Amino acid sequence: MKRKLVALLIYALFWMIFFIFARVFFILTHYKEAFQFALGTLVATFWHGLKLDISATSYGLILPLLATLLSLWIRDNWYRSLMKWYTWMMLLISSAIIVGDTFLYTYWGFRMDYTPLLYLKTPHEAAASANTIQIVVFCVIVILITIIFGSLYNRFISRLFENNEKVRYRLPATLLIMIICGALIIPIRGGVDVAPINAGTAYFSEHLFVNHSAINVLWNVGSSVFNHKPSTNPYVYVSQSQARELTDSLTSKRGSPEKVLNNLRPNILVFILESFGNSLIGALGGDSLTTPYLNRYAGEGLLFSNFYASGNRTDKALPAILSGYPAQPATSIIKEPRKTQSLPSLTKVLNDLNYSSSFWYGGDINFANFNSFLISSGFHQIITKDNFNPADYNSKWGVHDHVLFHALKDSMKSLKEPFFRVVLTLSSHEPFEVPMKPVFSGKDESVKFRNSVYYADSTLGKFLDWAKGQEWWKNTLVILVADHCRRNSSQDLVFSEKIFKIPMLWLGGALNKRGARITKIGSQVDIPETLLGQMDLPWELHFGKDLLSVESRSFAFYTYNEGFAFITDTASVIFDKKLNRPVMKKGTAVTAEKYGKAYLQVLYDDYLKR
Repeated sequence: MKRKLVALLIYALFWMIFFIFARVFFILTHYKEAFQFALGTLVATFWHGLKLDISATSYGLILPLLATLLSLWIRDNWYRSLMKWYTWMMLLISSAIIVGDTFLYTYWGFRMDYTPLLYLKTPHEAAASANTIQIVVFCVIVILITIIFGSLYNRFISRLFENNEKVRYRLPATLLIMIICGALIIPIRGGVDVAPINAGTAYFSEHLFVNHSAINVLWNVGSSVFNHKPSTNPYVYVSQSQARELTDSLTSKRGSPEKVLNNLRPNILVFILESFGNSLIGALGGDSLTTPYLNRYAGEGLLFSNFYASGNRTDKALPAILSGYPAQPATSIIKEPRKTQSLPSLTKVLNDLNYSSSFWYGGDINFANFNSFLISSGFHQIITKDNFNPADYNSKWGVHDHVLFHALKDSMKSLKEPFFRVVLTLSSHEPFEVPMKPVFSGKDESVKFRNSVYYADSTLGKFLDWAKGQEWWKNTLVILVADHCRRNSSQDLVFSEKIFKIPMLWLGGALNKRGARITKIGSQVDIPETLLGQMDLPWELHFGKDLLSVESRSFAFYTYNEGFAFITDTASVIFDKKLNRPVMKKGTAVTAEKYGKAYLQVLYDDYLKR
């Protein structure tokens, strides 16, 4: 039994070496891009890609472990033969993916995923895209890599899988193998953190080529095949031209916005508040006791009182807020680095104006591919829980908000202007464990949530009180906006408007209009265009609108699971794709449904093309 386990360990090291070779092969075959970076940077790709390499190796060990388990009870020469055929087959497939990825990266600019599989339906047309020399070179390199590593396996490892070892204690050995199989889930998901690994885990640089070099392409292909979304638009209701015409009619009217800022280049400080909904904001008709600081500040700024989240999760909020890109039903673009790197970026627009940009989050930045999205967005600096002392990890998700705000405060005592800073809070996320004595009594989830929001509001409010006394405040626009809300009762329907209605408040010394309300209906995707409109700057993506322009339309669109909502001043509809009918409608709902379907159709067409 001991010999079998040693053999499996050596077998795992064999595949780790193979993955190191694959990364070297990728870098060397793209030497023109690689030569732009220091050797130390390229070496760092091996460290940052290690988790994906280990995960890929762990996946590959599942079948050998099961074969080892079976060999405890059935003794024959099949064990060694099976391992040999399995290894050679995996080497051939892996070599084809590695070489194919190298060829395709030159043209596509992203690591291989499930996309090439779409072309296997028409192999003749796919082959027509390559000339004869390319096909020959591809085949030769694949065969060479397979033979070289296959020969190494035959020479040094194959003999270790002889099935002539007598196992005296089969039941304990069987139990041990089963435990090892179960334990593989840890390296497969990248550890025991809340968030499993994803392609974004390997991202560590502002340069895409370096990040791409760190990705294990075999893991990337396997992950994307398992998780890939439809290749055709499931939300087609009218002709493409008609859908585009209807959508353009919603977003094309811009005009000149009302100027609410006193200069064109203010500092911009954005706070994305975890799970804050209107039901907890007294100034918006909700609970008057849970957010006393926000209620007070609502009277000092510009409050957007008919504002909606684009989706129901933070991973859907970030592209909406920072790229003006609406949430999609049943999927999230942030989980696909290849697509998110093509999105417009508010951060990049401001970087081009010499803003210093940073993103602050006290949690795991690899959760739901946040990391790859933020790096692709162009942030100069990304602060995560890794920047804090582990002794401060007093929350399941990372450090609590008061720790984050304390570090933020210290960093802002001396800083370069103009700046663009985005802060994502987390203490009001499940499990709602906050470092304070409960203000509201009770032990159910809704009370715990309410206490966590009270804590988050107080930490934010104390920071704002301090910030108002700083020199940079007079030239700063502060934007407070929730990422989404949550169901506070089992009676709340998942598509209900009240779950998606969230606050947005503008504050700061750069604001010349205070104590006012903007009642036009809008959503998170309107933020980039509205903000840049105040700075006399264009925005390239038009799923949103300028909320401060008199001529822009008043509407909001949000998605949930397999449906969407479309809301205007006179009508609203919530449409469920699975039921293929509205589940809620008010006013002239037929018109609202028509526009909502067209908007979703155009959005998903755009999503598929990225």
